[in-house]
Amino acid sequence: MNLGSLTAIHRLVERCRAGTYPPAVARMRSGWVVLGERQVVPGYCLLLPDPVVAHLNALSVAARGVFLLEMASLGDVLLELSGATRINYAMFGNAEPALHAHLFPRHESEPESMRALQPWALDWESAPAYEEHIHGELQRRIRAALAP
Repeated sequence: MNLGSLTAIHRLVERCRAGTYPPAVARMRSGWVVLGERQVVPGYCLLLPDPVVAHLNALSVAARGVFLLEMASLGDVLLELSGATRINYAMFGNAEPALHAHLFPRHESEPESMRALQPWALDWESAPAYEEHIHGELQRRIRAALAP
């Protein structure tokens, strides 16, 4: 692949493979679970496919099933560990044309003005950046819960 055509998702997966991406949580059969670099809501995660594909429909039916099942399983773990009321799931691929799923735990404790907003309407600029000393415990708990 031409290095100029690599998306941010390709670069993140390469860093996960190399063990050099601190927000990486765990390797699953379909790809990598990572904590969001900006924790716009506590526990915000992504599932990145490995190998990277352009979009969900580029996967075989079997691989698609694994990716979606693992996305939902990660959601189950986030519900349990974060005390969230629900998980918002999102897959777009418009800005980064490679499959990746966003998982946003949503909480009843969110300010009323924030509860009905979709995640991209939240204040990403002031959201805390991933830091091991702040988010490492949740990262380890998610990793342990996903372990076979």
